[in-house]
Amino acid sequence: MRHPTEADRERLRQALRSNLLLFLFGLGVLGFLVAIDRAEWFSLKPATGTSVSMHHAATGHPGQTPEASAAR
Repeated sequence: MRHPTEADRERLRQALRSNLLLFLFGLGVLGFLVAIDRAEWFSLKPATGTSVSMHHAATGHPGQTPEASAAR
Protein backbone atom coordinates (compact mmCIF):
# COMPACT_ATOMS: atom_id res chain seq x y z
CA MET A 1 0.00 0.00 0.00
CA ARG A 2 1.31 3.42 -0.97
CA HIS A 3 1.54 6.04 1.78
CA PRO A 4 0.72 9.59 0.68
CA THR A 5 3.50 12.12 0.89
CA GLU A 6 3.16 15.54 2.45
CA ALA A 7 2.82 17.07 -1.03
CA ASP A 8 -0.07 14.69 -1.82
CA ARG A 9 -1.82 15.62 1.42
CA GLU A 10 -1.39 19.34 0.73
CA ARG A 11 -2.77 18.90 -2.79
CA LEU A 12 -5.78 17.03 -1.40
CA ARG A 13 -6.37 19.73 1.25
CA GLN A 14 -6.26 22.45 -1.39
CA ALA A 15 -8.64 20.54 -3.66
CA LEU A 16 -11.13 20.02 -0.81
CA ARG A 17 -10.87 23.67 0.26
CA SER A 18 -11.44 24.93 -3.29
CA ASN A 19 -14.40 22.59 -3.78
CA LEU A 20 -15.95 23.77 -0.50
CA LEU A 21 -15.47 27.44 -1.41
CA LEU A 22 -16.98 26.86 -4.86
CA PHE A 23 -19.95 25.09 -3.28
CA LEU A 24 -20.50 27.96 -0.81
CA PHE A 25 -20.25 30.50 -3.62
CA GLY A 26 -22.90 28.56 -5.57
CA LEU A 27 -25.19 28.51 -2.54
CA GLY A 28 -24.69 32.25 -2.11
CA VAL A 29 -25.59 32.92 -5.75
CA LEU A 30 -28.63 30.66 -5.48
CA GLY A 31 -29.75 32.47 -2.31
CA PHE A 32 -29.29 35.83 -4.00
CA LEU A 33 -31.32 34.80 -7.04
CA VAL A 34 -34.14 33.45 -4.88
CA ALA A 35 -34.13 36.59 -2.72
CA ILE A 36 -34.34 39.05 -5.62
CA ASP A 37 -37.32 37.12 -6.96
CA ARG A 38 -39.19 37.62 -3.67
CA ALA A 39 -39.29 41.35 -2.99
CA GLU A 40 -41.96 40.91 -0.29
CA TRP A 41 -39.28 39.40 1.99
CA PHE A 42 -37.73 42.86 2.28
CA SER A 43 -40.82 44.89 3.15
CA LEU A 44 -41.15 46.00 6.75
CA LYS A 45 -44.35 45.01 8.52
CA PRO A 46 -45.57 45.93 11.99
CA ALA A 47 -44.82 43.11 14.43
CA THR A 48 -46.89 44.06 17.49
CA GLY A 49 -50.36 45.39 18.16
CA THR A 50 -48.92 48.68 19.34
CA SER A 51 -46.97 49.21 16.15
CA VAL A 52 -50.02 48.23 14.07
CA SER A 53 -52.07 50.86 15.94
CA MET A 54 -49.38 53.47 15.38
CA HIS A 55 -49.28 52.57 11.69
CA HIS A 56 -53.06 52.96 11.38
CA ALA A 57 -52.91 56.29 13.21
CA ALA A 58 -50.20 57.54 10.86
CA THR A 59 -52.05 56.57 7.68
CA GLY A 60 -55.14 58.60 8.54
CA HIS A 61 -57.60 55.82 7.72
CA PRO A 62 -58.97 54.65 11.08
CA GLY A 63 -60.61 51.24 11.09
CA GLN A 64 -59.21 50.27 7.75
CA THR A 65 -56.43 47.74 7.23
CA PRO A 66 -53.55 48.46 4.85
CA GLU A 67 -54.67 45.55 2.65
CA ALA A 68 -58.15 47.06 2.23
CA SER A 69 -56.75 50.48 1.36
CA ALA A 70 -54.37 48.91 -1.16
CA ALA A 71 -57.28 47.13 -2.85
CA ARG A 72 -58.88 50.44 -3.82
